[in-house]
Formats: sequence, structure tokens, C-alpha cells
Amino acid sequence: MKEITEEQTTHNMLMDLIAEECAIDTNDVMEYPPTALSLGEKTIQAKGGDITMPIPIGTYGNFSFVQAPPKSKKTFFVSLLASVYLSGGNNFGGKIKGHREGRCLMHFDTEQGHWHAQRVFKRVQDMSNTKEVGCYHTYALRTIGYKERLQFIEHCLEQNKGKNGLVIIDGIADLVSDVNNLEESNLCVQKIMQLSAKYDCHIVTVIHSNFGTDKPTGHLGSFLEKKTENQIQLEINTVNKEWITVSCKRSRGYAFETFSFSINDFGLPFVVGEIYDPLEYFVPKTLTPSKPIEKPINLSTERAGFKGTESMEIPF
Repeated sequence: MKEITEEQTTHNMLMDLIAEECAIDTNDVMEYPPTALSLGEKTIQAKGGDITMPIPIGTYGNFSFVQAPPKSKKTFFVSLLASVYLSGGNNFGGKIKGHREGRCLMHFDTEQGHWHAQRVFKRVQDMSNTKEVGCYHTYALRTIGYKERLQFIEHCLEQNKGKNGLVIIDGIADLVSDVNNLEESNLCVQKIMQLSAKYDCHIVTVIHSNFGTDKPTGHLGSFLEKKTENQIQLEINTVNKEWITVSCKRSRGYAFETFSFSINDFGLPFVVGEIYDPLEYFVPKTLTPSKPIEKPINLSTERAGFKGTESMEIPF
């Protein structure tokens, strides 16, 4: 009988551990992954009767990513999501809901200096509509190398083990030396998948779109597309250029409804009305979510971007 070497024994032990971790028993009753952020609800038929469940923007144990062209308010959007997560819901986030359940928000900015990063983090606090935001950890990682950035993120999650909730990484391209490096891109996305599962958190990360297309940048973007729970796309609204349209391009489950957001005069993002009827839901940029206008405003169709001079009454 051939003697088993120490190396083979170690290998077999490792494979046994992997089998124990990865084996799925089809007889087990498995609950739907708990939701971190949601928009709307969906009623589904089940053996025990109808079940109404939130439509997730992201669930714990998974990751999603936001893609958009440069300077299309990606950081404003993740600030909006972060503020909703901290408060459970606020007057900036419309129908978006946060399901925090006492967990922490970890917010990493990889490209801005300390001053600009702090502005982003304070914006999240200002929008959360709560005096005590609780466990909110913020880091600006611009000054460290790309390898150390990912290592530091993992270190923070390990230090906060058992309390991690939503994790924002703005942006993921700074975790590799080159978004077109096949091996680095693959390893980076694999690490994001591993971290989200190991620490039972939802990771939202951000990447640019390729110039002139709706594809995320490089091999890194391609790997993200294949592995993500939700692929969230931002585009400048075709009717109102001051609005950004948010759509779920791809999803492993039910896709949330398309919506738009804008920036008010205080530099704070807020969800506006349905994008397909801009006159009915017209919102001047001087309007803040906390100060609604009580009376309708009359605007001509010409001012609203249509030909003609007939006045129209715009309800809010």
C-alpha cells in the first residue's frame, strides 16, 4: 500500500473542510437572505400561502455594484443609500428602506483626499435625520497602495466581526493596479465575494462605465457583472438633465423599479418622482425634501422643454 505523504494529508484535510463548508443539503429549509436595502415589495405564491417580501437593492452575504460614466454623481448616490441605511428611511430616500437591525455601516473612499472624503461622510450623517447614527466607520484610503487597501478593508471587517452590515467601497478600481489585469481583477472580485459571505454583510462598490457604452470598465467590470447580486446603472435623465436615473440592469432576484434623484441647493441628493411623467412630478432644484411646496406651480410647456405656449398646472 502506497504511503500517504504529509503534503497529501494536509491537502485531504483542506478538501474535507471545503466540503463541509460548501455542501448543500436539499432537505434543509433555507430562509431567503435577509435584506440590507430595499425598494418596494413583491408578493409571491408559496406552499403555505402568499408571502410579501421586500425587493432588495442588496441582501446580507452578497455584493452589488454601481456603474456610471465619470462625474455622474455616483458618490452622491451611495451617500443617499448610506443615509437611508443609517436611519431606516428618510425624506431624502423616497421609498428606499434600510434594514439595519443594529448593524454597522463601513464606508471606504479610495480616491478622495481627507477633506473631500469627510464632506461625503458628513453628508451621510446630515441626511440620516437622526441625532445618533450609531456605528458608522469612515475611512479615506487614497494615501495607501492598492494591495494594502483591500487588506485594510478585510482587517476592519475582522475587527468588527459580528456587527458588520452595509459596506461601501467607493471605488473598486483602486483595489487593483489595472482594471484590465485579468488575474488581479478576478482575485479582487473573488475577495469581495468571500468577504461579503464570511462577514455576513452587503458590500456596495462603485466602478466607471466604459466611454460611450453601458459596460463597466475592463476585466474588473466583466467579473463584477458575472458575480454581482444587483448591477445598478446610473444615467443622466434624457428629459431633465439635472436628474440621474437609477435602474437595475441585472439582478439575481426581482429587480427594483427605476427611479431618479437630483441634488438640492444644499448639495444633498434626494429621490424625485417618476421619470416618465416629468411635468406631473416636476421638482425645482430650490425645493428641499423637508420643505414641500403647498400650492401648484404653473409652468408653460415651452419652459418644461416642450413646444407650445399653453400653461400647465403642475401638482406636487
